[in-house]
Order: sequence, then structure tokens, then C-alpha cells
Amino acid sequence: MAKLYFRYGAMGSSKTANAIMVQYNYTERGQKVLMVKPQMENRDGARLVRSRSGLETECVFMEEVNDAALEGIDCVIVDEAQFLTKAQVQTLVHIVDDLNIPVIAYGLRADFRGNFFEGSQWLMAWADTIEEVKTICWCGKKATCNARVMNGRVVKEGDQILLGGNSQYVSLCRKHWQRGELGSFRELHMGD
Repeated sequence: MAKLYFRYGAMGSSKTANAIMVQYNYTERGQKVLMVKPQMENRDGARLVRSRSGLETECVFMEEVNDAALEGIDCVIVDEAQFLTKAQVQTLVHIVDDLNIPVIAYGLRADFRGNFFEGSQWLMAWADTIEEVKTICWCGKKATCNARVMNGRVVKEGDQILLGGNSQYVSLCRKHWQRGELGSFRELHMGD
């Protein structure tokens, strides 16, 4: 019986690298995988999923996924699942429950303000299995928060979505996120 998995983690926890490795494992066993991402996520190119470690693979947009596109597919993997809409998460539920195809979605749980993204909220509500992909804060504790950094400072106001990478976001433990303390990130990226 197929399941809907939500594997969440803070920025830099290797979610995309994990997604690509899971795709590789399925493919190595002769199974067909559909790699998917939301169309709005275009940092790495329109139809490409790329990890910070350099792994990459082709993908389709979630907006293109329908029953016909899933013919012969053994598994669906979704990257950047936090950017999904409620309706798109409902589509993932349909894929699992009605088409009996497992779906593994990777994404952030919360934004830089500590609020759920729409996709993450509904995946947390409806996923059969929820797993954390862990990373660490500069202090060595588990990082659970995503901090947006502007002009060398943690900011907690602004649009929820601002696509960026290592220079705009950093993973922090809750204590350092609340305090706005960047530790070694500041030294590495700000020259302090």
C-alpha cells in the first residue's frame, strides 16, 4: 500500500540531495520515478532540481502532473514541497490513495518567521509518515529554524517567499534564531 511521506528539514539539511539519491535508488532497481517541483521554484533552471552538493536531475512541474503523466510511474518525488498549494497536496493524496503510487515530498517545515508554508502545513496534516532531515546550527545544536539574513542581520519581516540560497538564509537552533545570533555564518559570509 502506497504512502505519502513528508521529509522536512531546515535549510542546508540535504533534502534535495536526499531526494535525488532516493530517485537513483528506485532507478537502479528498474523502477520509474517522476521527479517534481513547483513551477515557481526556478533558481536552478526551469526543469532542473539541483542540490548544493552538486547533484542534479531533470524534473517536471507539479502543475503538469495528472493521471496520464503518472502512467507507468512507480514513485513520485517532490522537491521544494513547501511551495505547494493545498490543492496540489490534495493531488499528492490522490496519487497515493487512488493510484497507489508512493509520494515522497521534501521541503521546509516553516519559513524565516517561524510560520508554516501552505504546502508544509497540509503535508504535516495529511502525510502518512513525517520524517525530519537533520542539520546543525553554528553552535552544534540541531537546527530547526530558517533565518533570513539581510545586511548581516537576521530579519523576521518581509514576504514569505524570497528565493535564495546560502547567502540569504541560514539554519539556526531555536535559541539563536530567536536571538538573531548568526555566529560563524556572519564570519563566513559577512567577513566579520
